[in-house]
Amino acid sequence: MTRVWKWNRPVTVREVLEDLQQERSIAYTTVMTVLDNLHQKGWVRREAEGRAYRYEAVSTRAAYAAALMNEAWSQSDNPAAALVAFFGMMSEEQRQALRDAMRIVRVPETIEAPPQAPQAPQAPQAPQEENPGSAGEATGR
Repeated sequence: MTRVWKWNRPVTVREVLEDLQQERSIAYTTVMTVLDNLHQKGWVRREAEGRAYRYEAVSTRAAYAAALMNEAWSQSDNPAAALVAFFGMMSEEQRQALRDAMRIVRVPETIEAPPQAPQAPQAPQAPQEENPGSAGEATGR
């Protein structure tokens, strides 16, 4: 995935192979198998180009990292303590990046409760005629 994310465009097995071969010896079939596995897992989409495929990341590396953090945090039995521990592990650069990110999304000082789940629709009620002159306006008649 690192190589696919690196280019940020659809890539062929050959392109990934040639890039990897600058660092180590690796077989074409190995790269092809890994990209096919990533496709089957839904990490990349592919489009036929002649007898080969072009592979493209389904999401960005940042979105993947965010999903990992969210998954780990949501599995905690004490999310607040998990955040405190996580923040304690951060470097000063990471804490500054967090402050910058919070400014970007404009997180309020007090966090509001999450919205309630939608409730099942109720059966329509017969209109009440407290003010007969406005009943027709409200229904569009």
